[in-house]
Amino acid sequence: MEKRDQIIRIFARGIRERIGRVEVDFEDVQEIRLRAERPLLLVYRGREYYVTGGGGLGARSDEAYIVTRDELRETMEYISNYSLYAFEEELRQGFITIQGGHRIGVAGRTVVEDSHIRSMKYISFINVRLSHQVRGCGDAVMPYIYEGDRVQHTLIVSPPRCGKTTLLRDMIRQISTGSREHKGVTVGVVDERSELGACYQGVPQNDLGMRTDILDCCPKARGMMMLIRTMAPQVIAVDEIGSREDLEAVEYVMNCGCKLVATVHGSSVEDIRQKPVLRDMVRGKLFERYIILNNRGYAGRVEEIADSEGRRLYGREAIW
Repeated sequence: MEKRDQIIRIFARGIRERIGRVEVDFEDVQEIRLRAERPLLLVYRGREYYVTGGGGLGARSDEAYIVTRDELRETMEYISNYSLYAFEEELRQGFITIQGGHRIGVAGRTVVEDSHIRSMKYISFINVRLSHQVRGCGDAVMPYIYEGDRVQHTLIVSPPRCGKTTLLRDMIRQISTGSREHKGVTVGVVDERSELGACYQGVPQNDLGMRTDILDCCPKARGMMMLIRTMAPQVIAVDEIGSREDLEAVEYVMNCGCKLVATVHGSSVEDIRQKPVLRDMVRGKLFERYIILNNRGYAGRVEEIADSEGRRLYGREAIW
């Protein structure tokens, strides 16, 4: 099934008709956002557009198609195959992963019990994030993350919508499968939000390589420790670290002799040094490689690569 068909079929009829008329390459569609009684929005090639009543893309809100509460309800019925109860565990985390690895983020009224989110109701906001595999997008950085035959502890620093998860996904695939220059190794992935492997009913929809084991929908810190104890990975990969608990798990992984490849939100190393937990990681020289992304010119552009001392390996003279 083509990506366009996978996506269009999950929407309520009125939305489906408008999205179906939009003349874009769905390989370049990043998000489709639905909000009750608000304009229908589509993010395409890094730019946000209104979807018009006639099924076009526009820049004016008064031309936009307005999403109704009934359409949100109908959309959730299609997404869940008329059984939201079956997705209760995923809804506690605020998302559902559908066939093709596309992630449906939801927001509304949470039902809290003993300080824990038990469920969600009155869902009034939906964000459809399309899953994209870009095979080979990691080619440019792969030579920099090895020292001899060993992967180096690597941190990808990137603002939102700059392709860090897409890059990480391809790096995992290449590390796991191997190449002429480097043999493949066992990789453990903690996929807290089902964005890397995009597992659907336990089966990865994205190719993360032949030697990769995935913990799906598992908290990062707990998952890293579980993988070390149970799956004996040589490399662990996680997306979006940042908490104190994450730092403790990162140190645990590294002290066990396992290499770590991770991402973090930020515009530069100086930016993440302003954040208490991440500052400790930089000062402690936990990571041996830093890959800095931006979206100047195109999403996923590698601006700089540096070692733990801030020495330039690619880009400007020094990062800090």
